[in-house]
Amino acid sequence: MSRTVLHRHAAVCTALLILGAAARAQVVNPADKAGSQSREHATTVADQIGAAADGHLPSYAMPPTVVEGQRSSPLREEERIGGYNQPRWTANRRFPSTRVYVVPEGQVGFEFWARIKEPRDGKTEMQTQYEWEFGLPYRLQLDLYAVSNQTVDTGEMAFNEQKIELRYAFANWGEIWGNPAAYVEWDQKSDEADVMEYKLLLGDEAAVGWHWGANLIYEQQIGDLRESEYGLSLGLSHTLADEKFSLGGEVKAALVDDSSDRGDFSKELEVGPSLQWRPNPAMHIDFAPLVGIGGDSRQFDIFFVIGWEF
Repeated sequence: MSRTVLHRHAAVCTALLILGAAARAQVVNPADKAGSQSREHATTVADQIGAAADGHLPSYAMPPTVVEGQRSSPLREEERIGGYNQPRWTANRRFPSTRVYVVPEGQVGFEFWARIKEPRDGKTEMQTQYEWEFGLPYRLQLDLYAVSNQTVDTGEMAFNEQKIELRYAFANWGEIWGNPAAYVEWDQKSDEADVMEYKLLLGDEAAVGWHWGANLIYEQQIGDLRESEYGLSLGLSHTLADEKFSLGGEVKAALVDDSSDRGDFSKELEVGPSLQWRPNPAMHIDFAPLVGIGGDSRQFDIFFVIGWEF
């Protein structure tokens, strides 16, 4: 990988971390009494962001909603918020490889991705991704991506993919088991055939502090060899520090074939730990170094994500 690319990535990450550190200094003191913590936190953060002229509050500043018959939780991240009565932890990505539900209406977020793909044969691939996400009415979410790819030691990284993604949650949180949401993505590639991806997103809370997600995946290449992928991704995390740190694991599995020999599948399996650190309420950092199992899998598939909610 060229020094220019490394310097560019380091500059982006450093800038975001500096922003996170600055915002952290303004977060409510965690030593405040638990009984008033949620109200004080929401009010303080709202003041710090200028109480936005349009009345918008980010998810971390939203006051909790009361849902009749819902079990209570000592964790602030499991409070229900917004018009969909969803847990606060679902307003931001919890797992790099597994999506859960949709973000609240009116939410805007940005994520920087760095992904390293290490094959068993061939050269290491480096992918960076810049993603904007928008919470829309009627339980819809729109995501826009700009993606660049580079094979290590073969030149500068170039933006050669653009992706658009739309999600729709079938009901408010807790009304249907697994809180299902439909997902469709169009991946427009400059150097090869475009790809359509479809997913069924599931997720919930297994117990206090335990969160899970599962995605059923179908991906179809449009043109070329019309490669098809039938996949499953799973994520499980446990909260170690409320709204600060969680640790768990992720699994990705896929069967892949193409028109040259339909039914002759390559079998891919990747597993590994997954962690999330939230330096301040607006920022999340996710890291998942997955290891391939079996001859058809990559040796490593490493995800690093920095996100910011506005």
